[in-house]
Amino acid sequence: MNATARLLSQQRQPMIRFLGKRSTPSKVDHTPHAHPAAPTHSLPESFATYRQKAQQHGPLNQSSQYSTGGHIGGSPGASLGPIEAGKGKFFDRSELPERFQRLSWTQAEIEAVESGGASLYA
Repeated sequence: MNATARLLSQQRQPMIRFLGKRSTPSKVDHTPHAHPAAPTHSLPESFATYRQKAQQHGPLNQSSQYSTGGHIGGSPGASLGPIEAGKGKFFDRSELPERFQRLSWTQAEIEAVESGGASLYA
């Protein structure tokens, strides 16, 4: 019965031991710098020049000339011009040569999926 009181009276001893005093560095360099794995190892001059060269689902700098009011959907998609896949590129699997298109399911495969595979053994 006194064991609980004895356990509670002891100070908790952490298992991790830190070396030295806790201190924050006196000087931290917060100047921006390029990521070590960046291909150019330099920062862009400004966000505007970065945006001229950036690509995200197409050039970012062209969106302002196509939209009215500076928002998405300000002009119809037809005004952007024709959309065609480049040579060797396809938008849908059905446009590929026949050997790369999806195969149609047989009735046995459909039954196997619907029964969870039990129809294969019945």
